Amino acid sequence: MYRLRPLPGKCPSKKSLSEFNRGLNTRSAIYTPFAQAIPNVPVIDRESCIKFKTGKCGLCEKVCQAGAIDYTQQDEIITRQYGAIVVATGFDTIKLDKYGEYAYNESPDVITSLELERVMNAAGPTKGHLERLSDGKHPKEIVFIQCVGSRCDDHRGKPYCSKICCMYTAKHAMLIRDKYPDVNVTVFYIDVRTPGKNFDEFYRRAVEEYGVNYIKGQVGKVVPQADGSLLVQGSDLLDGKQIKMKADMVVLATAIEPDPSVRKIATMLTASIDTNNFLTEAHPKLRPVESPTAGVFLSGVCQGPKDIPETVSQAGAAAVKVIGLLAKDKLTTNPCTARSDTLLCNGCSVCQNVCPYGAISYEEKEVNDHGIRETRRVAVVNGALCQGCGACTVACPSGAMDLQGFSNRQIIAEVDAICR
Repeated sequence: MYRLRPLPGKCPSKKSLSEFNRGLNTRSAIYTPFAQAIPNVPVIDRESCIKFKTGKCGLCEKVCQAGAIDYTQQDEIITRQYGAIVVATGFDTIKLDKYGEYAYNESPDVITSLELERVMNAAGPTKGHLERLSDGKHPKEIVFIQCVGSRCDDHRGKPYCSKICCMYTAKHAMLIRDKYPDVNVTVFYIDVRTPGKNFDEFYRRAVEEYGVNYIKGQVGKVVPQADGSLLVQGSDLLDGKQIKMKADMVVLATAIEPDPSVRKIATMLTASIDTNNFLTEAHPKLRPVESPTAGVFLSGVCQGPKDIPETVSQAGAAAVKVIGLLAKDKLTTNPCTARSDTLLCNGCSVCQNVCPYGAISYEEKEVNDHGIRETRRVAVVNGALCQGCGACTVACPSGAMDLQGFSNRQIIAEVDAICR
């Protein structure tokens, strides 16, 4: 959800908010999502299009020389088979509804770092000009507030470090100071975390070469003033004093979180997920881009907070893993898979319900039970899908499910051998 911040002299009442520009300006009903969109073709917003709402207009169809617009098309579900899946669902910034002390919903001049990124971009809502969104004036004092929602021990934010905020804040501060030397930039931070090659040198450049003022401390409140400025109340932990300063703009480095759709996708793919809704890798060091579910690979922030270089590296690694998987004629699987004893199986479906990989199905089979032949509904394990997790062996009430190589008889035999 975006809040509308109309730019001076522009009326957005008849258009929709631009998702790519974080709601800072508007777009028409037919538009290209963003410059590097794949496929790079326009889309139509049915909720805003006059043709879909009233049946009139249709101007875009008339002027399209390629005849590519068809209003009669309907959504359809396409079912296909794939050998591998790469999950790259991306991220979003946390909502600031619970952070009223920063006046984000009160003043249009309190923005997030992602909104500042769009403002500073030449293709953004202000054509790259740094200006206050309330009146279009050039700011003289800008305050950055770090860790908004990150490293929180309360219910409002996230307990983890978002990892990218310190570096992009330094980048933004340097860009502003380089293009607008008359603007004073102050950064309130808890800790400056710069883990990466030449990252700390980059941060030191912001301080030493560009004159960015870093203050170790937190901001307690941002108060909009009658003259249009913002009163920032914070603390300087190094000097042990309270600070009150006026700012023309306040930029919040908000925490990042996985895309809200990731939990639904994890359920669909039977992929593991942690308490912060990040997908879990099979092994943090040996298999960092693989999901515990075979054939599912991870890329980007869906697996955890990371910057662009790390995301590109992980995406390349995931692509190589997929190529290595699809290039083989035969696959080597784990021999430690589940096996059903047809004499003991009573067809209760408990093992099928607990299997996270969908490897268990049921078939009608003829069973020879002590000379008596009868047809039963018994469990059948797909060895290619089974990962040998053992969930079915624990849940099976009749003891019919065993792991090959780790059956109850084998384990008891091992214990007896040790005890002799």
